[in-house]
Amino acid sequence: MASEFNSTAFYKKLKEDGKLVGVRCKACGHLSPEPRSMCPECHGFDMEWHPFSGKAKLSTFTCISIVPVAMAAKGYGRDKPYCSGIVTLEEGPSISARITGVDGAKPQSIETGMDVVLDLEDLDPEHPSLAFKPA
Repeated sequence: MASEFNSTAFYKKLKEDGKLVGVRCKACGHLSPEPRSMCPECHGFDMEWHPFSGKAKLSTFTCISIVPVAMAAKGYGRDKPYCSGIVTLEEGPSISARITGVDGAKPQSIETGMDVVLDLEDLDPEHPSLAFKPA
């Protein structure tokens, strides 16, 4: 039996509801921003969808200039790098995401610890990726 807690359902909820959701273990309360059918803490399978605020802080980042085909199709590359990073959600967990609204060619202008918010403006239905932008 396939789990309802998968990336397809995650991106469908993100696109249709316009909100970031993860999962919460009903047994121990562990929160995870990634969809998963098993709790990484207690290994239980009693999971439920859990909404997150979409507010976070940028923990770390990198600017990428050697890009995958899907990003090259959006105009990114050696002359226009994009940023990816780890954001720590207001609720505690961290997740990897694209960082939009920043200049990847000037990484010195990007600050770790800055407030970021969920960015749904560039959600590509064919190659969905989670993105946050400066608050």
